[in-house]
Amino acid sequence: MSRWRHLNRALSAAAAGATISLVLAAGATASTRQPFLAGLHAVSRVASTVPVSGPAAGDQNPYGTAVVPRSVGKLVRGNVLVSNFNDAANAQGTGSSIVEVSPGGRVEPFAVVPQPTATPAVGLTTALVALRSGYVIVGSLPAPGGQASAARAGALTVLDPRGRVVESFSGGAINGPWDMTAVDGGRRVVLFVTNVLNGTVAANGATIDRGTVVRITLQISPGHAPRLTSERVIATGFAEHTDPNALIVGPTGLAIGTNGVLYVADTAGNRIAAIPDALDRTRAASSGGATLTRGGRLASPLGLTIAPDGDVLTVNAGDGKLLETTPSGKQITSRTLVAHGAGDLFGLAVAPNGRGVYFVDDAGSGADANSLEILH
Repeated sequence: MSRWRHLNRALSAAAAGATISLVLAAGATASTRQPFLAGLHAVSRVASTVPVSGPAAGDQNPYGTAVVPRSVGKLVRGNVLVSNFNDAANAQGTGSSIVEVSPGGRVEPFAVVPQPTATPAVGLTTALVALRSGYVIVGSLPAPGGQASAARAGALTVLDPRGRVVESFSGGAINGPWDMTAVDGGRRVVLFVTNVLNGTVAANGATIDRGTVVRITLQISPGHAPRLTSERVIATGFAEHTDPNALIVGPTGLAIGTNGVLYVADTAGNRIAAIPDALDRTRAASSGGATLTRGGRLASPLGLTIAPDGDVLTVNAGDGKLLETTPSGKQITSRTLVAHGAGDLFGLAVAPNGRGVYFVDDAGSGADANSLEILH
Protein backbone atom coordinates (compact mmCIF):
# COMPACT_ATOMS: atom_id res chain seq x y z
CA MET A 1 0.00 0.00 0.00
CA SER A 2 2.83 2.35 -0.88
CA ARG A 3 0.39 4.89 -2.33
CA TRP A 4 -0.45 5.87 1.24
CA ARG A 5 3.12 6.36 2.38
CA HIS A 6 3.48 9.85 0.91
CA LEU A 7 0.76 10.99 3.32
CA ASN A 8 2.85 10.26 6.37
CA ARG A 9 4.58 13.20 8.01
CA ALA A 10 7.45 13.18 10.46
CA LEU A 11 6.59 11.60 13.79
CA SER A 12 8.76 11.59 16.90
CA ALA A 13 7.96 9.85 20.17
CA ALA A 14 10.23 9.27 23.13
CA ALA A 15 8.37 6.04 23.89
CA ALA A 16 4.97 4.44 23.54
CA GLY A 17 2.52 6.62 25.43
CA ALA A 18 4.77 9.70 25.23
CA THR A 19 3.48 12.95 23.77
CA ILE A 20 4.09 13.03 20.02
CA SER A 21 5.15 15.84 17.71
CA LEU A 22 3.90 16.00 14.12
CA VAL A 23 5.14 18.35 11.41
CA LEU A 24 2.34 20.61 10.15
CA ALA A 25 1.87 21.23 6.44
CA ALA A 26 3.82 24.17 5.07
CA GLY A 27 2.00 27.43 5.69
CA ALA A 28 -0.57 25.80 7.95
CA THR A 29 0.79 26.43 11.43
CA ALA A 30 -1.45 27.18 14.36
CA SER A 31 -0.14 30.77 14.42
CA THR A 32 -1.00 31.56 10.77
CA ARG A 33 -4.50 30.17 10.36
CA GLN A 34 -7.81 30.39 12.12
CA PRO A 35 -9.15 27.33 13.90
CA PHE A 36 -11.94 25.59 12.03
CA LEU A 37 -14.30 26.19 14.94
CA ALA A 38 -13.67 29.94 14.78
CA GLY A 39 -15.99 30.09 11.76
CA LEU A 40 -18.86 28.26 13.50
CA HIS A 41 -21.08 30.16 15.90
CA ALA A 42 -24.58 28.73 16.42
CA VAL A 43 -26.09 25.40 17.45
CA SER A 44 -29.35 24.37 15.78
CA ARG A 45 -31.51 21.32 16.35
CA VAL A 46 -32.08 19.34 13.13
CA ALA A 47 -34.54 16.66 14.25
CA SER A 48 -35.39 14.00 16.81
CA THR A 49 -33.63 10.68 16.25
CA VAL A 50 -36.34 8.59 17.97
CA PRO A 51 -38.30 6.34 15.56
CA VAL A 52 -42.02 7.02 15.92
CA SER A 53 -43.30 3.82 14.33
CA GLY A 54 -42.28 0.31 13.40
CA PRO A 55 -40.71 -2.51 15.43
CA ALA A 56 -38.08 -0.23 16.99
CA ALA A 57 -40.39 2.68 17.79
CA GLY A 58 -39.13 4.63 20.76
CA ASP A 59 -35.45 3.64 20.40
CA GLN A 60 -33.27 6.30 22.01
CA ASN A 61 -29.74 7.27 23.06
CA PRO A 62 -28.32 8.17 19.62
CA TYR A 63 -24.69 7.10 19.26
CA GLY A 64 -23.33 6.72 15.72
CA THR A 65 -23.37 9.58 13.18
CA ALA A 66 -22.44 9.26 9.50
CA VAL A 67 -22.98 11.57 6.50
CA VAL A 68 -24.18 9.78 3.35
CA PRO A 69 -21.56 10.31 0.57
CA ARG A 70 -23.67 9.26 -2.43
CA SER A 71 -27.35 8.84 -3.33
CA VAL A 72 -28.25 5.19 -3.88
CA GLY A 73 -31.26 3.13 -2.80
CA LYS A 74 -32.90 4.77 0.23
CA LEU A 75 -29.78 6.83 0.89
CA VAL A 76 -29.63 10.50 -0.12
CA ARG A 77 -26.31 12.28 -0.41
CA GLY A 78 -25.79 14.77 2.42
CA ASN A 79 -28.32 13.13 4.72
CA VAL A 80 -27.15 11.90 8.11
CA LEU A 81 -27.53 8.37 9.46
CA VAL A 82 -27.88 7.96 13.23
CA SER A 83 -27.82 4.68 15.18
CA ASN A 84 -29.60 4.17 18.52
CA PHE A 85 -28.01 2.30 21.44
CA ASN A 86 -31.07 2.02 23.74
CA ASP A 87 -34.57 0.64 23.23
CA ALA A 88 -37.85 2.37 24.10
CA ALA A 89 -37.47 1.33 27.74
CA ASN A 90 -34.07 3.10 27.73
CA ALA A 91 -32.17 -0.12 28.41
CA GLN A 92 -28.59 0.32 27.24
CA GLY A 93 -27.21 -2.03 24.64
CA THR A 94 -30.65 -2.97 23.29
CA GLY A 95 -31.32 -0.40 20.53
CA SER A 96 -31.68 -1.71 16.98
CA SER A 97 -32.66 1.22 14.72
CA ILE A 98 -30.90 3.52 12.27
CA VAL A 99 -32.69 6.65 11.07
CA GLU A 100 -31.86 8.87 8.10
CA VAL A 101 -32.16 12.61 8.71
CA SER A 102 -32.12 15.27 5.98
CA PRO A 103 -30.42 18.66 6.59
CA GLY A 104 -33.91 20.14 6.60
CA GLY A 105 -35.07 17.87 9.42
CA ARG A 106 -37.02 15.17 7.58
CA VAL A 107 -36.61 11.83 9.36
CA GLU A 108 -37.04 8.45 7.69
CA PRO A 109 -36.36 4.98 9.09
CA PHE A 110 -33.38 3.40 7.35
CA ALA A 111 -33.04 0.04 9.06
CA VAL A 112 -33.89 -2.13 12.05
CA VAL A 113 -30.96 -4.46 12.59
CA PRO A 114 -31.82 -8.02 13.63
CA GLN A 115 -29.68 -9.69 16.25
CA PRO A 116 -27.16 -12.12 14.70
CA THR A 117 -27.95 -14.57 17.54
CA ALA A 118 -31.28 -15.72 18.94
CA THR A 119 -31.26 -13.15 21.75
CA PRO A 120 -33.53 -10.11 21.13
CA ALA A 121 -30.97 -7.50 22.27
CA VAL A 122 -28.77 -5.74 19.71
CA GLY A 123 -27.30 -2.46 20.97
CA LEU A 124 -26.08 -0.40 18.00
CA THR A 125 -22.95 1.49 18.99
CA THR A 126 -21.14 4.59 17.74
CA ALA A 127 -19.51 2.38 15.09
CA LEU A 128 -21.33 3.54 11.95
CA VAL A 129 -20.05 4.26 8.42
CA ALA A 130 -21.81 4.94 5.11
CA LEU A 131 -19.76 3.87 2.09
CA ARG A 132 -19.66 5.23 -1.46
CA SER A 133 -20.93 1.87 -2.72
CA GLY A 134 -24.14 2.39 -0.75
CA TYR A 135 -23.38 -0.20 1.90
CA VAL A 136 -23.76 0.85 5.53
CA ILE A 137 -21.82 -0.87 8.31
CA VAL A 138 -22.85 -0.62 11.95
CA GLY A 139 -21.36 -2.07 15.12
CA SER A 140 -23.33 -3.83 17.83
CA LEU A 141 -22.48 -4.47 21.47
CA PRO A 142 -25.50 -6.33 22.87
CA ALA A 143 -26.28 -6.07 26.58
CA PRO A 144 -29.46 -8.08 27.25
CA GLY A 145 -31.51 -6.40 29.94
CA GLY A 146 -29.25 -3.35 29.75
CA GLN A 147 -26.75 -5.02 32.09
CA ALA A 148 -23.00 -4.70 31.58
CA SER A 149 -22.54 -8.13 33.14
CA ALA A 150 -24.49 -9.57 30.19
CA ALA A 151 -22.54 -7.70 27.47
CA ARG A 152 -21.62 -9.81 24.47
CA ALA A 153 -18.94 -9.56 21.80
CA GLY A 154 -21.35 -8.33 19.14
CA ALA A 155 -20.64 -7.89 15.45
CA LEU A 156 -20.27 -5.56 12.50
CA THR A 157 -23.47 -5.76 10.45
CA VAL A 158 -23.49 -4.83 6.76
CA LEU A 159 -26.66 -3.32 5.27
CA ASP A 160 -27.37 -2.68 1.61
CA PRO A 161 -28.57 0.75 0.34
CA ARG A 162 -32.16 -0.18 1.21
CA GLY A 163 -31.35 -1.07 4.80
CA ARG A 164 -31.42 -4.86 4.41
CA VAL A 165 -28.86 -6.97 6.27
CA VAL A 166 -26.57 -8.73 3.78
CA GLU A 167 -23.58 -9.76 5.89
CA SER A 168 -22.30 -9.86 9.46
CA PHE A 169 -18.69 -10.02 10.65
CA SER A 170 -18.00 -11.39 14.13
CA GLY A 171 -15.45 -13.34 16.10
CA GLY A 172 -11.71 -13.05 15.81
CA ALA A 173 -10.51 -9.62 16.94
CA ILE A 174 -14.05 -8.15 16.87
CA ASN A 175 -15.03 -7.99 20.53
CA GLY A 176 -17.39 -5.19 21.49
CA PRO A 177 -17.03 -2.88 18.45
CA TRP A 178 -17.50 0.57 19.97
CA ASP A 179 -16.66 3.01 17.17
CA MET A 180 -15.38 2.89 13.61
CA THR A 181 -14.03 4.93 10.72
CA ALA A 182 -13.34 4.01 7.10
CA VAL A 183 -10.89 4.81 4.32
CA ASP A 184 -13.20 4.26 1.36
CA GLY A 185 -11.56 3.41 -1.94
CA GLY A 186 -14.79 2.20 -3.57
CA ARG A 187 -13.91 -1.40 -4.39
CA ARG A 188 -11.50 -1.59 -1.45
CA VAL A 189 -12.41 -0.31 2.02
CA VAL A 190 -10.27 -0.21 5.14
CA LEU A 191 -12.14 -0.08 8.45
CA PHE A 192 -10.62 0.87 11.80
CA VAL A 193 -12.65 -0.39 14.76
CA THR A 194 -12.19 0.15 18.50
CA ASN A 195 -13.06 -2.84 20.71
CA VAL A 196 -13.91 -2.57 24.42
CA LEU A 197 -14.81 -6.06 25.67
CA ASN A 198 -11.43 -7.77 25.96
CA GLY A 199 -11.80 -8.88 29.58
CA THR A 200 -13.89 -5.87 30.60
CA VAL A 201 -16.92 -7.75 31.91
CA ALA A 202 -14.82 -10.23 33.92
CA ALA A 203 -12.99 -7.30 35.54
CA ASN A 204 -16.32 -6.25 37.13
CA GLY A 205 -15.80 -2.49 36.98
CA ALA A 206 -12.03 -2.43 37.43
CA THR A 207 -10.06 -0.59 34.73
CA ILE A 208 -7.93 -2.86 32.58
CA ASP A 209 -5.66 -1.91 29.69
CA ARG A 210 -6.88 -4.34 27.04
CA GLY A 211 -8.85 -2.16 24.60
CA THR A 212 -7.81 -2.55 20.97
CA VAL A 213 -7.99 -1.05 17.50
CA VAL A 214 -8.52 -3.51 14.66
CA ARG A 215 -7.87 -2.80 10.97
CA ILE A 216 -10.24 -4.68 8.67
CA THR A 217 -9.98 -4.73 4.88
CA LEU A 218 -13.06 -5.33 2.75
CA GLN A 219 -13.37 -6.12 -0.95
CA ILE A 220 -16.55 -4.81 -2.58
CA SER A 221 -17.63 -6.25 -5.91
CA PRO A 222 -20.78 -5.31 -7.88
CA GLY A 223 -23.67 -7.61 -7.04
CA HIS A 224 -21.95 -9.15 -4.03
CA ALA A 225 -21.92 -8.37 -0.33
CA PRO A 226 -18.63 -6.93 0.98
CA ARG A 227 -16.04 -9.62 1.64
CA LEU A 228 -13.60 -9.48 4.56
CA THR A 229 -10.10 -10.07 3.18
CA SER A 230 -7.85 -9.23 6.13
CA GLU A 231 -7.98 -8.41 9.82
CA ARG A 232 -5.16 -7.14 12.04
CA VAL A 233 -4.93 -5.65 15.52
CA ILE A 234 -2.87 -2.45 15.10
CA ALA A 235 -3.04 -1.07 18.64
CA THR A 236 -3.50 -2.53 22.12
CA GLY A 237 -3.43 -1.39 25.73
CA PHE A 238 -6.31 1.11 25.87
CA ALA A 239 -8.01 1.56 29.25
CA GLU A 240 -11.54 0.17 29.52
CA HIS A 241 -14.07 -0.68 32.22
CA THR A 242 -17.76 -1.31 32.77
CA ASP A 243 -19.81 1.55 34.19
CA PRO A 244 -23.31 1.58 35.74
CA ASN A 245 -24.24 4.76 33.84
CA ALA A 246 -22.39 4.36 30.54
CA LEU A 247 -22.37 0.53 30.34
CA ILE A 248 -18.81 0.49 28.93
CA VAL A 249 -16.07 3.13 28.97
CA GLY A 250 -13.20 2.55 26.57
CA PRO A 251 -11.54 3.79 23.37
CA THR A 252 -14.25 5.41 21.29
CA GLY A 253 -13.99 7.93 18.42
CA LEU A 254 -11.34 7.48 15.77
CA ALA A 255 -10.40 9.04 12.44
CA ILE A 256 -7.41 8.99 10.13
CA GLY A 257 -5.71 12.31 9.41
CA THR A 258 -4.15 13.54 6.20
CA ASN A 259 -0.79 12.68 7.77
CA GLY A 260 -1.62 8.96 7.81
CA VAL A 261 -1.95 8.94 11.59
CA LEU A 262 -4.99 7.30 13.18
CA TYR A 263 -6.29 9.38 16.08
CA VAL A 264 -8.26 7.65 18.84
CA ALA A 265 -10.31 9.18 21.66
CA ASP A 266 -9.00 7.37 24.73
CA THR A 267 -12.02 8.11 26.93
CA ALA A 268 -10.85 6.44 30.14
CA GLY A 269 -7.34 7.88 29.75
CA ASN A 270 -8.63 11.42 29.05
CA ARG A 271 -6.36 11.81 26.05
CA ILE A 272 -6.18 11.62 22.28
CA ALA A 273 -3.96 8.78 21.13
CA ALA A 274 -2.08 8.63 17.84
CA ILE A 275 -1.14 5.54 15.84
CA PRO A 276 1.26 6.32 12.96
CA ASP A 277 1.30 4.39 9.67
CA ALA A 278 -2.15 3.02 10.46
CA LEU A 279 -2.79 1.82 6.91
CA ASP A 280 0.56 0.05 6.59
CA ARG A 281 1.76 -1.04 9.99
CA THR A 282 2.25 -4.74 10.64
CA ARG A 283 3.00 -4.52 14.38
CA ALA A 284 0.50 -3.42 16.98
CA ALA A 285 1.28 -0.20 18.83
CA SER A 286 1.34 -1.06 22.53
CA SER A 287 0.24 0.93 25.60
CA GLY A 288 -2.54 2.62 23.64
CA GLY A 289 -0.14 4.16 21.13
CA ALA A 290 1.47 7.56 21.48
CA THR A 291 -0.28 10.54 23.06
CA LEU A 292 -1.23 13.55 20.95
CA THR A 293 -2.63 15.49 23.91
CA ARG A 294 -3.83 14.73 27.41
CA GLY A 295 -5.88 16.62 30.01
CA GLY A 296 -6.28 20.36 29.54
CA ARG A 297 -9.69 21.03 28.02
CA LEU A 298 -10.31 17.33 27.41
CA ALA A 299 -12.99 15.84 29.65
CA SER A 300 -13.38 12.15 28.74
CA PRO A 301 -13.38 12.52 24.93
CA LEU A 302 -15.86 10.33 23.04
CA GLY A 303 -16.68 11.17 19.41
CA LEU A 304 -13.77 12.17 17.14
CA THR A 305 -13.46 13.38 13.57
CA ILE A 306 -11.07 15.38 11.39
CA ALA A 307 -11.81 19.00 10.47
CA PRO A 308 -11.29 20.17 6.86
CA ASP A 309 -8.03 21.84 7.93
CA GLY A 310 -6.66 18.59 9.37
CA ASP A 311 -7.26 19.42 13.03
CA VAL A 312 -8.73 16.83 15.37
CA LEU A 313 -12.24 17.48 16.72
CA THR A 314 -13.45 15.68 19.85
CA VAL A 315 -16.59 15.94 21.98
CA ASN A 316 -16.31 15.62 25.75
CA ALA A 317 -18.44 13.18 27.70
CA GLY A 318 -17.68 15.14 30.84
CA ASP A 319 -18.89 18.66 30.02
CA GLY A 320 -20.73 18.89 26.69
CA LYS A 321 -17.94 20.70 24.83
CA LEU A 322 -16.31 20.29 21.42
CA LEU A 323 -12.52 20.70 21.34
CA GLU A 324 -10.18 21.39 18.40
CA THR A 325 -6.59 20.13 18.59
CA THR A 326 -3.85 20.62 15.99
CA PRO A 327 -1.84 17.67 14.59
CA SER A 328 1.04 18.94 16.73
CA GLY A 329 -1.03 18.38 19.87
CA LYS A 330 -2.00 21.97 20.74
CA GLN A 331 -5.53 22.41 22.08
CA ILE A 332 -6.51 25.65 20.34
CA THR A 333 -10.22 26.29 20.89
CA SER A 334 -13.46 24.79 22.14
CA ARG A 335 -17.21 25.35 21.87
CA THR A 336 -20.00 24.49 24.28
CA LEU A 337 -22.50 22.30 22.43
CA VAL A 338 -24.68 21.37 25.41
CA ALA A 339 -24.54 23.48 28.57
CA HIS A 340 -23.85 21.27 31.59
CA GLY A 341 -23.86 18.44 29.05
CA ALA A 342 -22.09 15.64 30.89
CA GLY A 343 -23.09 12.34 29.28
CA ASP A 344 -24.97 13.93 26.37
CA LEU A 345 -22.53 13.76 23.42
CA PHE A 346 -21.40 10.79 21.36
CA GLY A 347 -20.83 10.60 17.57
CA LEU A 348 -20.05 13.59 15.37
CA ALA A 349 -19.36 14.22 11.67
CA VAL A 350 -18.31 17.20 9.57
CA ALA A 351 -21.10 18.45 7.31
CA PRO A 352 -20.54 18.44 3.51
CA ASN A 353 -18.21 21.19 2.31
CA GLY A 354 -17.21 21.89 5.90
CA ARG A 355 -20.35 23.93 6.58
CA GLY A 356 -20.61 22.73 10.16
CA VAL A 357 -20.36 19.79 12.51
CA TYR A 358 -23.23 17.37 13.10
CA PHE A 359 -23.51 15.82 16.56
CA VAL A 360 -26.02 13.75 18.51
CA ASP A 361 -27.42 15.09 21.78
CA ASP A 362 -29.06 13.07 24.55
CA ALA A 363 -29.95 16.17 26.58
CA GLY A 364 -33.43 17.52 27.22
CA SER A 365 -36.69 15.74 27.85
CA GLY A 366 -39.77 14.76 25.90
CA ALA A 367 -39.69 15.90 22.27
CA ASP A 368 -36.41 17.76 22.80
CA ALA A 369 -34.44 14.72 23.93
CA ASN A 370 -32.40 12.47 21.62
CA SER A 371 -31.73 14.70 18.66
CA LEU A 372 -29.36 15.40 15.81
CA GLU A 373 -27.95 18.92 15.99
CA ILE A 374 -25.45 21.00 14.06
CA LEU A 375 -22.86 23.60 15.01
CA HIS A 376 -22.72 26.02 12.08
